[in-house]
Amino acid sequence: MSDKLNKLDRAGLFRTRLRNAMADADITQSALARAIGTDRSTLSQALSDTATRLPGAHIAASCAQALGVSSDWLLGLSDRPEQADTLSSMGLTLTAASRAMIDEKIFAWHQEAAGYKIRHAPTRLPDMLKTDAMLVWEYGPHLGRTTTQAINASRDRLDWMRSSQSDYEIAIPIFELESFAAGVGYYRDLPVALRRQQMQNLRDLCASLYPRLRIYVFDARKLYAAPITIFGPLLAAIYTGGHYIAFRDRDRVETLTLDFDELVRQAEFTARDVPSYLDGLGKLIT
Repeated sequence: MSDKLNKLDRAGLFRTRLRNAMADADITQSALARAIGTDRSTLSQALSDTATRLPGAHIAASCAQALGVSSDWLLGLSDRPEQADTLSSMGLTLTAASRAMIDEKIFAWHQEAAGYKIRHAPTRLPDMLKTDAMLVWEYGPHLGRTTTQAINASRDRLDWMRSSQSDYEIAIPIFELESFAAGVGYYRDLPVALRRQQMQNLRDLCASLYPRLRIYVFDARKLYAAPITIFGPLLAAIYTGGHYIAFRDRDRVETLTLDFDELVRQAEFTARDVPSYLDGLGKLIT
């Protein structure tokens, strides 16, 4: 009996979805019948409210192809109407990226994910947690962008985080913070006074914005993290330097989320520990 009901329900869902797809495509029964190479009565029977069976696979597949939807969706086997090639192109996109958080694309992704947890493994210290002086030092030599733009964009992101309902988790490797404190590598020309100011600012934000903002410090010798931002269950964007590789399909977003969560679980310093850890690093800046 339940099997019979399932068949009835599925037939009804097929009719509803076929009608909706025809309305979206602005196509009549006669025109669709011609497009799929069948007579109008066959299509009328498939759309009849008295029909208790699904049409043949050939009719369903032909209708789906003509209307630009997937057969699985018409038959109630999927909730996504897009065809496989469309879903594939939606699942992975390549978007040009700015070096700083001036990029409006990534800000739009932040806003789209409002209310969801955002996970971020940055390439350097997160822009929105930098002082104005730090941004001037970092983006001053960067052609095509003004430091004022970088400063304003970073402030906008920080203000957004404070006012939104999204939690923010950031995972930073130990060597990045220790290199910053020591003024070596990427930070070799950064003045002592500026490093002290930036370290204090980072420490204060960690403490004042907790638990909305949670920073975790991990050992890159044990774990590796590509530069990535994960916007709840909606999107994961990997930063390549010149582009974002963005994934929207659920399985890959979930896989990358699990990778990030492993950084959190194995962090050498948890969000509660980070302010004290930064205090200790600050004393080493000379």
